[in-house]
Amino acid sequence: GSWLHCGYHLTTSIVAPPLLSLPFAFASLGWSGGIICLVVGAAVSFYSYNLISRVLEHHAQLGRRQLRFRDMAMDILGPGWGRYYVGPIQLSVCLGAVVACTLLAGQSMKAMHLIANPGGTIELYVFVVIFGVFMMILAQLPSFHSLRHLNLVSLLLCLAFSFCTVAGCIYLGTSDRAAPKDYSFSGDGQDRLFGVFNAIAIIATTYGNGIIPEIQATAAPPVTGKMFKGLCLCYTVVITTFFSVAISGYWAFGNQAQGTILSNFMIGAGGNNNKQAAIPKWLLLVTHLFTLLQLSAVTVVYLQPTNEVLERLFSDPRKEQYAARNVAPRLVSRTAAVAVATAVAAMLPFFGDLNALIGAFGFMPLDFAIPALLYNATFKPSKTRPLFWVNAAIAVAFSALAVMASVAAVRQIALDANTYKLFANV
Repeated sequence: GSWLHCGYHLTTSIVAPPLLSLPFAFASLGWSGGIICLVVGAAVSFYSYNLISRVLEHHAQLGRRQLRFRDMAMDILGPGWGRYYVGPIQLSVCLGAVVACTLLAGQSMKAMHLIANPGGTIELYVFVVIFGVFMMILAQLPSFHSLRHLNLVSLLLCLAFSFCTVAGCIYLGTSDRAAPKDYSFSGDGQDRLFGVFNAIAIIATTYGNGIIPEIQATAAPPVTGKMFKGLCLCYTVVITTFFSVAISGYWAFGNQAQGTILSNFMIGAGGNNNKQAAIPKWLLLVTHLFTLLQLSAVTVVYLQPTNEVLERLFSDPRKEQYAARNVAPRLVSRTAAVAVATAVAAMLPFFGDLNALIGAFGFMPLDFAIPALLYNATFKPSKTRPLFWVNAAIAVAFSALAVMASVAAVRQIALDANTYKLFANV
């Protein structure tokens, strides 16, 4: 693949519908805190991903090309790091992303159903299963590189649903139906403190990737410079979408911004089935449709590490890629992986709370702390140079944030536990 293909893969893995939670994070951080965290997240994640890319290029030039995150950790930090830390964390993050995307897709489908058919009685798990069946088909695309055209469409879709969301926020924020804007902080001191940690985790997780080595492995050698160009393309889209959605959503709804800003576009008393669209129905339908379609690309991207593990177990590398000996286990293993993720999404519609814990414990160390460690271990910059201490400070600061955000996520799970119900129709 070319640097453009890397850019498509990177954009799909980072710019995804979870960015619609950024106004909710701003509600706990305020204008200044939210913008500062958004800028710091963009700067540090861009820097960290470039560190990983440089480490991968360095080892490739030495004849040790590393294709997976866990292989990279095993080679540089030692076998224990790759086998017992980086590998399990990466797989849990990717599987969590697949389940979360499947659940979000089901919720988007249900929202579209209720907009078109107010008072509809089809439950959430039905839509989750429908999306899961679709993903069983899409998951059969043979390799990461084969997703390049799908991820180009995904790049356009993420721009589309973000711009539609911004348009909805501006429409509702300037209309007579808009609630009075309140930018004050709600809750007591303890709730506010944990809310800040949770908001930081949301922003950090939104910038999360977790599969940089796998994406760089799709580039045809020599790879020097390709990932940097791909990251520049990706972060052009990141800045355009993240900042516009976060700022417009918080401006329109203030501290009433919900977990996903699309929920603020539905108003009314009673349950979700009785709410009405507060913006033009066609705009809300189109926004959900773009979101749904982009979620399918994000899901299939985060299936790739799981696919690789399963195919290493069941495939025969001596046979050709499309030989029956390899196609059959690929079909079965990928279908089974999607089926498991779909079952979890249908059973646990409160998975967002669990995913916050996975994100805090997984994305933050994987994407912010470990890249700095890998760079210092590979290039061994002098302790008299600022570069060494900048990397060390990033590793320590984001490791501490990961611990605090994990505690906040566990606390939220405990608070919400009484409302949990299997196959809940939320």
